[in-house]
Amino acid sequence: MKILLATDGSEHSEAAARFLTRLALTSADEIHILHVISWVPIMREWESLVEDFEKIRGEVVPRILNAASAIVGKTGAQITTSFSEGHADKAIVDALNELNADLVVMGAKGVKGLATHLIGSVTKLVALQSSKPVLIIKHPHEGGTGKFRVLFPSDGSDHSIAAGKYLCSLPLPDDTEITLLNVVFSVMSDIPERFSIEINGRIKNIVANTREWEFSESGKILDSASELLSKRFGTIEKKTKFGDPTVEIINTADDIQADLIVLGTRGMRGIKGVIGSVSRYILSHSSYSVLVGKP
Repeated sequence: MKILLATDGSEHSEAAARFLTRLALTSADEIHILHVISWVPIMREWESLVEDFEKIRGEVVPRILNAASAIVGKTGAQITTSFSEGHADKAIVDALNELNADLVVMGAKGVKGLATHLIGSVTKLVALQSSKPVLIIKHPHEGGTGKFRVLFPSDGSDHSIAAGKYLCSLPLPDDTEITLLNVVFSVMSDIPERFSIEINGRIKNIVANTREWEFSESGKILDSASELLSKRFGTIEKKTKFGDPTVEIINTADDIQADLIVLGTRGMRGIKGVIGSVSRYILSHSSYSVLVGKP
């Protein structure tokens, strides 16, 4: 596997580098470390201090790349480095395509003034623009030492199947624990059950039959996803929940203390885009590391 690790030298980027040490990488794998220099932001912030930008760049860039190399060097993978100038999101996507990498990995730098788990604009833009899967590492959970826990929400779509296949290709530890989740956004969700049942027996039967059918369909989705993942992983737990997918995914990640949430890119209720509405929300608001799959 060829991985592009984008780093800016921050603690968030170092967290992403440390996360890679938990993967089962070998000398057959490659990690390319990229640092992007953006001239304009630096000049705006340091204009009164910078006399020789070239000299500072020559001193700082190697330190940033060497720091990341020292961390990921423990993986045993082949390590290469480079730096680029320009807009960070474009430079990262361009490098991803030029290297023909399988995955881009980034630390999630928080947005100033907001909760620390909200990701910054560069990370979000790369996730939107990349044609390859993007792994966003959230700082609070990068240092796990126990078994690797993955939450994989699946809706049975082609996008979920593609994400499941990619998950099987990742060099995760052999004892990784997978939690499969299907969230049913019930057609009866706008009718509180206790009120429907109070109306009459006919409504009660409709609610019960609908819930039974939805639960059965959810089971089929989970069984299909489990069959796919069981070829790679030995420990798989299946869960069906009813409600808002964004809420239930985050709540389940909390319950299992996930190291990683794997998401397909299908939008909810037919809304299509590079990243669907559910995936966008989870990516922006979850405090857990997220892998955004691509079709």
